[in-house]
Amino acid sequence: MDSFEEASIDIKMEIFEAIEDNYGGVIVNMKKEEPMDFLKFHNMLKASISHWRLKGKKGVWIKLPIELAHLVDAAVKEGFWYHHAEATYLMLVYWIPHEIPHTFPANASHRIGIGAFVLDQDGQVLVVKEKSGKITGTWKLPTGVVDEGEDICMAAVREVQEETGIETEFVELLAFRQSHKSFFGKSDLFFICMLKPLNFTINKQDAEIEGAKWMPMEEYASQSKVNQSELSKMIANICVAKKEEQYTGFSALLTTTGHSAKKCYLYSNNI
Repeated sequence: MDSFEEASIDIKMEIFEAIEDNYGGVIVNMKKEEPMDFLKFHNMLKASISHWRLKGKKGVWIKLPIELAHLVDAAVKEGFWYHHAEATYLMLVYWIPHEIPHTFPANASHRIGIGAFVLDQDGQVLVVKEKSGKITGTWKLPTGVVDEGEDICMAAVREVQEETGIETEFVELLAFRQSHKSFFGKSDLFFICMLKPLNFTINKQDAEIEGAKWMPMEEYASQSKVNQSELSKMIANICVAKKEEQYTGFSALLTTTGHSAKKCYLYSNNI
C-alpha cells in the first residue's frame, strides 16, 4: 500500500453537497472560501461518485473557482473533463453511466458581433478607421462584440457611442451572417443594425480608432476593399438600398418568454 492509499484510510469519507439538475444529474459549486487540499478533495470525489451512482445519477458538474485550480488534476484523474471556463472559474463534468453516451449540452458555440449603420441628416454614413485589424486603412462601419447578457440592439448603441461619441437609438436589424471556424474555432454571428443619431459631433475613442467621420454613402460603398469582399459589397448594397428606402429590415419588439416571463426582443417586420 503506497503513502497515498494509507493517507486515504485516515480521511473520513465525506461526500460533496450538491443540487440536482433537471436532467438526472447533480451540480457541485465549490466555494473559494472553503480551502481544500488535494487529498481530501480526491477522496471526497471518489466517495461522492459512488454515492451518486447508487442514487442513479447521470451527469456531474463541478464548478471550481480559480482559487481552487490546484484541484483540477484530482478531478481529471477521476475521469472529469473540461466543459468550459470563464475568468473566475472552470466547469468540469463527469458522466456516471459509462455504458451509454453522455448527454451534456455543448459549450456556447457562437460569438455575436454587430455592425452599425448610422445616417446623418444629410444622408452621410458614420464610418471609422481602426488602428489594427484585418482592414486597417479602410473606412468601415462601427463594429463590436455583444457582451454577455446584452441585447443586440443595445450592443449596437453602446459600440457606436464608445467608438465615436455619437448617441443613437436603434431603428432596425437589416441583415445578419453566420460563419464558422472563427474566433477560437467557434462559429460567429454578425448583425447589421440601423441606428438613428441623436447628436452629430464626433468624439472618437483614441485607443483603437484612428479616425471617425461622416462620409457620403456612395464614397463608402465604392472603396476598393469594400468591393474586394463579396460579403462587404452585399452589406454595402443593403445599406444603400435602405438609404434609398428600397429595403425594409426588422424592428425590435420587446416581449416576454414563456413561463419565466423574462424580457427579450423579437426582431420582426412590423405587423
